[in-house]
Amino acid sequence: QVQLVESGGGLVQAGGFLRLSCQASTTILGIISMGWHRQAPGKERELVASIAADGTADYAGSVRGRYTISRDNAKNTWYLQMNDLRPEDTAVYYCNIIAFRGVGTNRDYWGQGTQVTVSS
Repeated sequence: QVQLVESGGGLVQAGGFLRLSCQASTTILGIISMGWHRQAPGKERELVASIAADGTADYAGSVRGRYTISRDNAKNTWYLQMNDLRPEDTAVYYCNIIAFRGVGTNRDYWGQGTQVTVSS
C-alpha cells in the first residue's frame, strides 16, 4: 500500500520560515495533482496549495505570495516552502495526492500530518 511520509514541521517565530516535505513510498501512476492541506484546532481542513501534472500551482488566498509548492517526480517527493509565517498559519499540515483510477473515479492518498506552530 502507498504511504506518504511527511517531515519538516516545527515551532517558529512569526516572520520565520519552514519547508515541509512529503515522500511517497512508491511511484504512483496517473497522478492528477499533489497538494497540501491544513487543519487548525476547531477549523475545517482547508486546501493550502496544489500542483497539477502540468506543473501549474494554485494557492489559497491567505498564503499566496508566501508559500511555494514544488515537486521532484524522480524522488516521488513534493515540498511546501512557507515564508513569512504568521500565527494564523498554525495547524496540522497534511500532504496528499489525487490519482486517476477511471472515469469519474479518483483515489486520494494522505500523509500522517505534521504540526506547524507559529508563535507571535
